[in-house]
Amino acid sequence: MNGESLNIKDDNLNKLKAVLPEVFSEDQLDWEKLKAQFGDNIVIANERYTLNWAGKSDAFKALQQPTTATLKPAPEESINFDTTGNVFIEGENLEVLKVLQKSYYGKVKCIIIDPPYNTGSDSFIYPDSFKENKADYEKRIGDKDEEGYLMKEGYFRKNSKDSGHFHSNWLSMMYPRLFLAKNLMRDDGVIFIHIDSNEVQNLRLVMNEIFGEENFIECITWNKRVPKNDKGIGSIHEYVLIFVKNSIYKHEFTMQKNGLEEIDELLSKLKKKEIPLPEAEDEIQKLYNKKGYDRGITLYNSLNSEYRLWGKINMSWPNANTFGPRYEVKHPKSGKAVKVPDRGWRWKEDTFNTEAKIVDGKYQSILELHDGTFMCGRIWFDKDENTQPSSINYLDELDTLLLRSIISLKSDGGIEVEKIFEGKSYFSYPKPTSLAKTLINSIKLSDDDIVLDFFAGSGTNAHAVLDLNSEDGINRKFVMVQLPEPCAEDSEAFKAGFKTISSISQERIRRVIKSHVQENLKPKQLGIDLGQNTIGLAVGRENKKSDLGLKVFKLSSSNFKIWRGNEITEENLTTQLDAFTNPVKEGSETDNMFYELLLKAGYQLTDKIEKRLLFYSVKDNELIVALETMNPEVVEVITKSLPKPKKVITLDILFTNNDQLKTNTVLQMKDAGIDFKTI
Repeated sequence: MNGESLNIKDDNLNKLKAVLPEVFSEDQLDWEKLKAQFGDNIVIANERYTLNWAGKSDAFKALQQPTTATLKPAPEESINFDTTGNVFIEGENLEVLKVLQKSYYGKVKCIIIDPPYNTGSDSFIYPDSFKENKADYEKRIGDKDEEGYLMKEGYFRKNSKDSGHFHSNWLSMMYPRLFLAKNLMRDDGVIFIHIDSNEVQNLRLVMNEIFGEENFIECITWNKRVPKNDKGIGSIHEYVLIFVKNSIYKHEFTMQKNGLEEIDELLSKLKKKEIPLPEAEDEIQKLYNKKGYDRGITLYNSLNSEYRLWGKINMSWPNANTFGPRYEVKHPKSGKAVKVPDRGWRWKEDTFNTEAKIVDGKYQSILELHDGTFMCGRIWFDKDENTQPSSINYLDELDTLLLRSIISLKSDGGIEVEKIFEGKSYFSYPKPTSLAKTLINSIKLSDDDIVLDFFAGSGTNAHAVLDLNSEDGINRKFVMVQLPEPCAEDSEAFKAGFKTISSISQERIRRVIKSHVQENLKPKQLGIDLGQNTIGLAVGRENKKSDLGLKVFKLSSSNFKIWRGNEITEENLTTQLDAFTNPVKEGSETDNMFYELLLKAGYQLTDKIEKRLLFYSVKDNELIVALETMNPEVVEVITKSLPKPKKVITLDILFTNNDQLKTNTVLQMKDAGIDFKTI
């Protein structure tokens, strides 16, 4: 069994081979055959439009280098570890993304990240020398102090604007992470990336290269309302780039209509006082002007006799490059044909007749409105045939509108964090959950859909997912990844006992979970313990839909010895061979080994796991992992288990000095139709 993460180069070659097997010769890509396939579509000239920077080739090398790292479970820091679908991973995100490649490949519906903006004061991991090798890199990101915490000086590099590689360093950091993230996305997946003016242009270019320009959706402008004045101008905008993995899938981004309560309240008053409709419409318009509502609300500016707000929707064919149906529509009063839109009607004639309540060529209902216009069913007509009719929608029937390219939300993330941590603000400019909820909720997510954030920071996106789940009952899952970035010793966080940013993120999530439990349950009646390790179980008893848990893992070196063929010498060959009589590293715990094998076998961290007496069962015996004992009795139990296992993994050392047992086990597994692997 291969102990490395997914090999990106081999994966891409396999994809190409599946589509174009004829361009391979003796299992090698034949460049001449590939050129022949595409003819004039291959660009070989030196002068062409491309994104390049100092160190791009090294970024590709970093991307293609597999990892042998794993994730170590931390149940003591978790909530409802055994059953929750929510994951927090503490570790360097490039390595973590590589570790997740096999198990989460094509599984993530939504990615939302807030990476370093490259302002000149950011510190992040990148090779300060483009010649840094893998061993040096691993040593640097693994440097720890005497208490086992990562050393800031060895871990980070400040990317100063004085550097000749200022933008290049940032691109080299982002490129491999975005590439690996794309692998994890479902074909209908969406990614949101926060950024500001420092790198928005470069981010757009690098995303075009990785995702394809055709998969760009929009660059959202976030109006924070609170200006930052560091360049002599009040800067109140940041940006969110939206890309999809594959634009052939239909994507619609929507947002909730906010502020309807005040409108409803005014309508009730107007109706109760029987204010004449023209005056009532003026009052509605005054409220719209005062509050500055979105056009998606203000288009509803007319009232019917029941004081229901309605708006007119254009009936023209929406696509400027094609044409819709053309047919005659008669005005309900004059009987003359109205003007047909230049591009045709938006609806088929049958649909129009149904909505206008036309039967046998006659309108079944003609209502004259207070302004002299007419309503026939769900179609509005002006006073005469010279104006194109419109379809009608009522405000109270629509809960959402299309996500706007400008979102105005106050940047109050710091206040949210202070409320959670007794007035302490441990983060600089954390994003507000209102923005995260707007973005995440703009796409249709279902139960068990995964939201991934590999720059988790303050934990805003996890907080947003938990809030959304509580509000609408959908059981979204999240995977948060955060570097254990050391807190400055003079910081409030350090003084409060938080050594790393990731520890604050985890604690925020735990406190948010507890707040939801306290809101949704009555602890006195249930008699439950609100300690961090049991609250999720209590929720499960009350509401099976709620997943208020957290499963914590930490990036770690492999539990198994790695064969390093490129480091073999005459002197160490015997030593290394002797060491591999037992491939398990000294001190490796069974649970840690299990999760490493689970990931490398392609299973998710939250798949159903049962720890039985003799082995671990994953997804109702789809995978069985035996790490402590292997004898004829265990083999018989496995082969006779129901449902029948598809795959079994065990340790080769369990067959030491018993070749006959191993031979028999291999044969029995084969006879039972079970894929059998040893490590």
